[in-house]
Amino acid sequence: MRRSRVTAYVTSFLLATGLALTGAATAQASTAVSGGYVALGDSYSSGVGSGSYISSSGDCDRSTKAYPYLWNAAHQPSSFAFNACSGAKTGDVLANQLGSLNSSTGLVSISVGGNDAGFADVMTTCVTSSDNTCVAKINTAMSYVDTTLPGKLDTVYNAIRAKAPSARVVVVGYPRFYMLGQTCLGLSETKRSAINDAADHMDNAIQKRALDHGFVFGDVRTTFSGHEICSGSSWLHSVNLLDLTESYHPTAAGQSSGYLPVFTNAA
Repeated sequence: MRRSRVTAYVTSFLLATGLALTGAATAQASTAVSGGYVALGDSYSSGVGSGSYISSSGDCDRSTKAYPYLWNAAHQPSSFAFNACSGAKTGDVLANQLGSLNSSTGLVSISVGGNDAGFADVMTTCVTSSDNTCVAKINTAMSYVDTTLPGKLDTVYNAIRAKAPSARVVVVGYPRFYMLGQTCLGLSETKRSAINDAADHMDNAIQKRALDHGFVFGDVRTTFSGHEICSGSSWLHSVNLLDLTESYHPTAAGQSSGYLPVFTNAA
């Protein structure tokens, strides 16, 4: 009889606690949605490469297939500002994208840093030059990531927090570009390996700055694993000579299956 009473008490306590925790989690998620969502960053957040561009976004190439747009459609926050723009650097985010942030903003996403480090030039160099020239260009970019990018990210992250003090901020990274060890036309294995190492180097630097600011880091390398260029089921565009801006950017599948799940879990 006593054991039954204890069991009943413990069961009731666990149920009540579970309900309370569930309620708290729901409330937190509700706060993020009701407070509004602001999407910041570069082409990986605007959706370059996924098509279906919003005409009013002009050269920013914001897509209805980009992960911020898809998340907004699925969760219907109280407001949505899609400010990410193709080609954006940290300075562009500071100058042009923060106006939608305010004290009631509940959720922010951002991808930025790749353009600052000159990765577009890196990819162009690696496509058109020797292994040694490619690796030298990559080393220059990684030196920038070590010495200069952290300070620029700090400035952006501090500005976001100042304008949106209560927001949950999700910093999303970049995928590795190539599957290695496969027969693949185009770049040599040396170039592909060096490019992947550079992507890891940049992601690790961005992750450290994000976590040091109390932000969440969304690591897309896991979801893109098996879907890199040369994989046979790539979620990334290879070199597109007809539209160079789409080269090395996620396809629509890369946005919906690579970026969206990571952001949804982080948000």
